[in-house]
Amino acid sequence: MLFSQRYGYKPVKNIVQLKGMDEDLRNSLWNAFILYYVGRARETVVTQDKSDFLKVAEALWLDYFKKPLDGISVYAEAIYVELKGYFFNICTWHEVYDFIEFVANHYKGKLQNKEFIQYCNSILERELSGYRFVGGTIAPITGEEEITEIEEALKSTDSLKPVAIHLKTALDSMSDRKSPDYRNSIKESISAVEAICKLIAGSDEAKFGEALKVIKEKIGLHPALEKAFGAIYGYTSNAEGIRHALLDEPHLYFEDAKFMLVACASFINYMKLKSSRAGIEF
Repeated sequence: MLFSQRYGYKPVKNIVQLKGMDEDLRNSLWNAFILYYVGRARETVVTQDKSDFLKVAEALWLDYFKKPLDGISVYAEAIYVELKGYFFNICTWHEVYDFIEFVANHYKGKLQNKEFIQYCNSILERELSGYRFVGGTIAPITGEEEITEIEEALKSTDSLKPVAIHLKTALDSMSDRKSPDYRNSIKESISAVEAICKLIAGSDEAKFGEALKVIKEKIGLHPALEKAFGAIYGYTSNAEGIRHALLDEPHLYFEDAKFMLVACASFINYMKLKSSRAGIEF
């Protein structure tokens, strides 16, 4: 906190930025883009040996703006000026998040992207943004422990990819800033749980309750936990397969999708650890 804020000469921010973005936050995210991808590249002409900035710019033209690639300037400075004009003069607050999320997922330097994401998260926290990067997706804010649970559950070997895909889809559906799909997010979170249970049980055809019984024998699941997990997964079933009563609710909200995502991620992490202890490797 600055001296002037500590002693009351300048107001301290105390309102989370959920449906907007102030100048400090927008400027800081742009500076993060400069620090990690632009650097001194503005001074160069586009050459075969492309800088980080020029590689990012090309990806933006191809898959973000979807403009003709032959329309991009041969001068890095001109590209920079065009991007800056877009960022500050055209972008709505949610499109700023679209922009930095795209950059973090479309530059090929994984370590650089990871450091960019970490730096952006420190900015988002400092400026009281209502969003954070979680697993490469900018999602509505949640506690650090919950973020850790989700990111841990997203880690996958080849055999666990179906689990991670369902969970990532749940996160993306919940995090869509223009049109969040909470119903589908809940469905995908539950499907991730179903996928890991079938994997541990060794049967693609097993229903959830049947899979839990097999899992209980394999990894020593306590009956109370079996009942609790059944309730979380839950709700009802019919001849056509699993149908979840929560999904029949006429109104679903962020808190519903967030609870299910975090609960299912925690369940998945627990099952992975218990399976490993029982000698089951994925």
